[in-house]
Amino acid sequence: MVGLRPGRLFKACLRLFVLGALSCSVAWAGDGKILATAGLSSIEGAGGGGIVPWATLSGYDTEEQVSASVFSSHVGVQDYTLQAWGAAIGLYDRFELSAARHRFDIKPLGLQIQQNILGAKARLYGNLVYGDLPQISVGLQHKRLLEQDVAQLLGADESQSGTDYYLAASKVHLGAALGYNLVWNLTLRSSKANQLGLLGYGGAGKTNRDLLAEASLGVFLNRRLAVGMEFRQKPDNLGVKEDHWRDVFISYMPNKQMNLTIAWADLGNVAIADKQEGLYVSLTGYLW
Repeated sequence: MVGLRPGRLFKACLRLFVLGALSCSVAWAGDGKILATAGLSSIEGAGGGGIVPWATLSGYDTEEQVSASVFSSHVGVQDYTLQAWGAAIGLYDRFELSAARHRFDIKPLGLQIQQNILGAKARLYGNLVYGDLPQISVGLQHKRLLEQDVAQLLGADESQSGTDYYLAASKVHLGAALGYNLVWNLTLRSSKANQLGLLGYGGAGKTNRDLLAEASLGVFLNRRLAVGMEFRQKPDNLGVKEDHWRDVFISYMPNKQMNLTIAWADLGNVAIADKQEGLYVSLTGYLW
């Protein structure tokens, strides 16, 4: 049997997600959850913040519903651009399946790197809004590079594919910030990925995984508008000073059909180029 190429496999999985949701004989999502509790779409496709996956699931589905969403994100800094797009399915307020594609352009060299990401997340315990304890979820992201030359040139231990695992906790505290609603998230990630996996995995003499901390903090100025900041710890496997990521964001959620996020992202040193800062824009549409 002839195997599917990575690009065709990615497209096949994406079609499977959509067809699986369409075939479910349950009510479509949209009425059961409070506005904004679906979070945003992270740059790797999982529900959460812009650069950090949260414990939130990607849609507004309740225990008897499914949801579907699509997203597109763009990050532009001095020497690079990263475009990400994909889709996610939420199942019964318990599971999330996602698929994303990255296109990373190295502007000074005229090079382009692409990768596919397939993700899965399961809510283990708790509720984002109700109760005293946070919502807790566990997830994974399997990534496969389509162009491996740069990763091999920089000395990555594995230049083709890798998998991240993470545990996340998220909570909304009503009226906790001078009467405004406060939301926070903490994520622990087990990973070997260099720059999200775009530069391969691990490095020469370093094949073990890193346990990395990620965090988000936001305040809802009203039901539809939130501001906040995020932090994502990064490894340094290749010896080219991979800095931690930070952003400051503003998100607008006019209804349960869409959200728009604009952020200023500080990526630090990326593949030798220093002081990479720029605008991050992301749009998510909820199909049902």
